Amino acid sequence: MKLNELKSTEGSRKDRKRKGQGIATGNGKTGGRGHKGQKSRSGGKVARGFEGGQMPLIRRVPKRGFTARKDNSFQLVNLGQLNAFDDGAAVDAAALFDAGLVRNAVDPIKLLANGDLSKKVIISVAAASAQAAAKVEAAGGKLNLASAEG
Repeated sequence: MKLNELKSTEGSRKDRKRKGQGIATGNGKTGGRGHKGQKSRSGGKVARGFEGGQMPLIRRVPKRGFTARKDNSFQLVNLGQLNAFDDGAAVDAAALFDAGLVRNAVDPIKLLANGDLSKKVIISVAAASAQAAAKVEAAGGKLNLASAEG
Protein backbone atom coordinates (compact mmCIF):
# COMPACT_ATOMS: atom_id res chain seq x y z
CA MET A 1 0.00 0.00 0.00
CA LYS A 2 1.24 3.47 -0.94
CA LEU A 3 0.06 6.91 0.13
CA ASN A 4 -1.19 7.67 -3.37
CA GLU A 5 -3.30 4.51 -3.33
CA LEU A 6 -5.26 5.37 -0.15
CA LYS A 7 -9.00 5.74 -0.68
CA SER A 8 -11.80 6.50 1.75
CA THR A 9 -14.34 3.77 2.47
CA GLU A 10 -17.33 3.63 0.14
CA GLY A 11 -20.18 5.72 1.58
CA SER A 12 -18.06 7.47 4.22
CA ARG A 13 -18.00 10.77 2.31
CA LYS A 14 -21.33 12.33 1.45
CA ASP A 15 -21.81 14.97 -1.26
CA ARG A 16 -22.96 18.36 0.04
CA LYS A 17 -26.47 19.56 -0.73
CA ARG A 18 -26.41 21.95 -3.70
CA LYS A 19 -29.18 24.43 -2.91
CA GLY A 20 -31.19 26.21 -5.57
CA GLN A 21 -30.28 23.87 -8.46
CA GLY A 22 -33.76 23.26 -9.81
CA ILE A 23 -37.05 21.72 -8.68
CA ALA A 24 -35.98 18.14 -9.42
CA THR A 25 -33.23 18.25 -6.78
CA GLY A 26 -35.72 18.80 -3.94
CA ASN A 27 -33.71 21.83 -2.89
CA GLY A 28 -34.69 24.21 -5.66
CA LYS A 29 -36.64 27.50 -5.58
CA THR A 30 -36.68 28.35 -1.85
CA GLY A 31 -33.66 26.11 -1.21
CA GLY A 32 -34.96 24.45 1.96
CA ARG A 33 -35.68 27.78 3.67
CA GLY A 34 -39.47 27.69 3.52
CA HIS A 35 -41.44 30.74 2.32
CA LYS A 36 -40.87 34.40 3.22
CA GLY A 37 -39.91 35.66 6.64
CA GLN A 38 -36.66 36.89 8.17
CA LYS A 39 -34.96 33.48 8.16
CA SER A 40 -35.61 32.97 4.45
CA ARG A 41 -33.63 36.10 3.48
CA SER A 42 -29.91 36.24 2.85
CA GLY A 43 -28.23 37.48 6.03
CA GLY A 44 -31.49 36.89 7.87
CA LYS A 45 -30.56 35.98 11.42
CA VAL A 46 -32.31 36.54 14.72
CA ALA A 47 -30.09 37.83 17.52
CA ARG A 48 -29.47 35.47 20.44
CA GLY A 49 -32.02 36.20 23.17
CA PHE A 50 -34.34 38.13 20.80
CA GLU A 51 -37.99 37.38 21.55
CA GLY A 52 -39.76 39.13 18.70
CA GLY A 53 -39.77 42.55 20.34
CA GLN A 54 -41.14 41.30 23.66
CA MET A 55 -38.93 42.34 26.60
CA PRO A 56 -36.35 39.51 26.73
CA LEU A 57 -36.15 37.24 29.76
CA ILE A 58 -32.61 38.36 30.55
CA ARG A 59 -33.88 41.95 30.92
CA ARG A 60 -37.08 41.00 32.78
CA VAL A 61 -35.21 39.22 35.59
CA PRO A 62 -33.81 41.60 38.23
CA LYS A 63 -30.07 42.02 38.67
CA ARG A 64 -28.74 40.62 41.92
CA GLY A 65 -25.43 40.41 43.75
CA PHE A 66 -22.01 41.37 42.48
CA THR A 67 -18.70 39.80 41.49
CA ALA A 68 -15.85 40.42 43.90
CA ARG A 69 -12.78 41.99 42.27
CA LYS A 70 -10.47 39.71 44.23
CA ASP A 71 -11.53 36.12 44.73
CA ASN A 72 -9.60 34.40 47.53
CA SER A 73 -10.36 30.84 46.56
CA PHE A 74 -8.03 28.29 48.08
CA GLN A 75 -7.20 24.79 46.91
CA LEU A 76 -7.92 22.54 49.90
CA VAL A 77 -5.64 19.78 51.17
CA ASN A 78 -6.43 17.58 54.17
CA LEU A 79 -3.80 16.44 56.68
CA GLY A 80 -4.57 12.76 56.07
CA GLN A 81 -3.49 13.15 52.45
CA LEU A 82 0.03 14.17 53.48
CA ASN A 83 0.83 10.67 54.79
CA ALA A 84 1.71 9.81 51.19
CA PHE A 85 4.97 11.76 51.60
CA ASP A 86 8.15 10.42 53.26
CA ASP A 87 9.38 11.45 56.73
CA GLY A 88 11.23 14.76 56.62
CA ALA A 89 9.96 15.59 53.11
CA ALA A 90 9.46 19.23 52.11
CA VAL A 91 5.85 19.56 51.01
CA ASP A 92 5.15 22.65 48.94
CA ALA A 93 2.81 23.59 46.07
CA ALA A 94 4.98 21.85 43.47
CA ALA A 95 5.17 18.62 45.52
CA LEU A 96 1.40 18.63 46.11
CA PHE A 97 0.78 19.17 42.39
CA ASP A 98 3.14 16.32 41.44
CA ALA A 99 1.31 14.05 43.90
CA GLY A 100 -2.02 15.00 42.26
CA LEU A 101 -3.48 16.56 45.41
CA VAL A 102 -4.08 20.03 43.91
CA ARG A 103 -5.20 21.31 40.49
CA ASN A 104 -2.21 23.58 39.93
CA ALA A 105 0.89 24.88 41.69
CA VAL A 106 -0.05 28.55 41.28
CA ASP A 107 -3.28 29.14 43.25
CA PRO A 108 -3.00 29.43 47.06
CA ILE A 109 -3.36 26.24 49.11
CA LYS A 110 -5.04 25.86 52.50
CA LEU A 111 -4.32 22.99 54.87
CA LEU A 112 -7.31 21.53 56.74
CA ALA A 113 -7.34 19.25 59.79
CA ASN A 114 -9.27 16.27 58.38
CA GLY A 115 -7.43 13.03 59.05
CA ASP A 116 -4.32 12.37 61.13
CA LEU A 117 -0.72 13.08 60.21
CA SER A 118 1.75 10.33 61.13
CA LYS A 119 4.82 11.71 59.31
CA LYS A 120 7.22 14.51 60.24
CA VAL A 121 6.97 16.74 57.19
CA ILE A 122 7.88 20.36 56.48
CA ILE A 123 4.81 21.97 54.93
CA SER A 124 4.79 25.27 53.01
CA VAL A 125 1.27 26.49 52.18
CA ALA A 126 -0.55 29.83 51.98
CA ALA A 127 -2.91 29.17 54.89
CA ALA A 128 -3.85 26.55 57.45
CA SER A 129 -6.63 26.07 60.00
CA ALA A 130 -5.66 26.37 63.66
CA GLN A 131 -6.41 22.67 64.26
CA ALA A 132 -4.28 21.65 61.27
CA ALA A 133 -1.35 23.71 62.55
CA ALA A 134 -1.66 22.11 66.00
CA LYS A 135 -1.75 18.59 64.51
CA VAL A 136 1.35 19.25 62.38
CA GLU A 137 3.29 20.46 65.44
CA ALA A 138 2.06 17.48 67.48
CA ALA A 139 3.33 15.08 64.79
CA GLY A 140 6.77 16.72 64.99
CA GLY A 141 6.49 18.48 61.65
CA LYS A 142 6.89 22.13 60.73
CA LEU A 143 4.42 24.51 59.09
CA ASN A 144 5.54 27.51 57.03
CA LEU A 145 2.78 29.91 56.03
CA ALA A 146 3.51 31.94 52.89
CA SER A 147 1.42 34.95 51.97
CA ALA A 148 -1.58 34.15 49.77
CA GLU A 149 -1.29 35.92 46.43
CA GLY A 150 -4.25 35.79 44.09
